[in-house]
Amino acid sequence: MSLPFIICSAVTVISALISLGYSVAAVMTTTNQARVMALYTCARSTALFLISVYALLNGSAQWLQATATGMIVVQALDAAIGVTIKDTGKTFGPAGVAIANLAALVWFMLGAQSTGFASTLTNLW
Repeated sequence: MSLPFIICSAVTVISALISLGYSVAAVMTTTNQARVMALYTCARSTALFLISVYALLNGSAQWLQATATGMIVVQALDAAIGVTIKDTGKTFGPAGVAIANLAALVWFMLGAQSTGFASTLTNLW
């Protein structure tokens, strides 16, 4: 595994873990219908976290690209929610994580192209 792969994987796992943490907190602090929605969110966040850990342990470029892309979208949408509710922390926190994950993914993809994964990347994109 290359350094860009490890960094991209780490940022992706941390991003998924942050989402999972917020989901678990929502489950613990809500009741009734809001708790049901929080449980569904927690289930999806758990899946994304497990997939991101699998990508790291497996060493698969394709898994990492898919997982990192998914978490970039999740964090970007979380930032959009922050804008909607006019909460600076819930806007810039997820936006910063999305940007960091995007930068790590681009670095990984550029490194993959220079080390022979170019045909794989071309097929994926």
